[in-house]
Amino acid sequence: MTSDTALTPRQLALGPIAAATAVGDMDTLPAALERGLDAGLTVNEVKEVLVQLYAYAGFPRSLNALTAFMKVVDERRKRGVEDVQGAEPGPVPSPAEMLAAGTANQTKLSGAPVRGPLFEFAPAIDQYLKAHLFGDIFARDNLDWPSRELATIAALSAMSGVESQLQSHVRIGMNVGLTEAQLNAFAAGLAARGEAQAGERLRQALRKHLATLAR
Repeated sequence: MTSDTALTPRQLALGPIAAATAVGDMDTLPAALERGLDAGLTVNEVKEVLVQLYAYAGFPRSLNALTAFMKVVDERRKRGVEDVQGAEPGPVPSPAEMLAAGTANQTKLSGAPVRGPLFEFAPAIDQYLKAHLFGDIFARDNLDWPSRELATIAALSAMSGVESQLQSHVRIGMNVGLTEAQLNAFAAGLAARGEAQAGERLRQALRKHLATLAR
């Protein structure tokens, strides 16, 4: 888990990887992946990020990013760089248990049960979110929740038209231990790597969230 201290280089490296994946920027993604591995991310941690992002950016971009990552790892191996594979995920809930586990995870992440007219209008999407995203992906324990949220926040910051979802994940990120200072540093890290719009979207979402807390 994170604390009130600065984000680690490993955590900061998640931003450019997730942002490039989310918008399909295959020109800058390989360099971002290289920097992530050099910063201490394991191969399996990067895989987890890229797999998770299919839920936010779609299968095509997730698959393309995984293909790019496979090439990066192979090229590094040919150069004599042996990247740490990292831990595989532990056991996940059975299909019958995923809805209950996902509901519990979503509630813990959000700070309260998630309900609303949209989920009453389209119950299937509510079940998919709970059973698959929060019951399957977020149950995989080889990437901690703050890291998963940083990746999600970076991806949503890079995309336009998803401000509501970004706002929700800024709140979730802070629920799982990320601080205002850390999120501002994360936004600055995105901007420093050529994602100025993403950095500004994140700063705006953070300001809005903090204003809501101050009411």
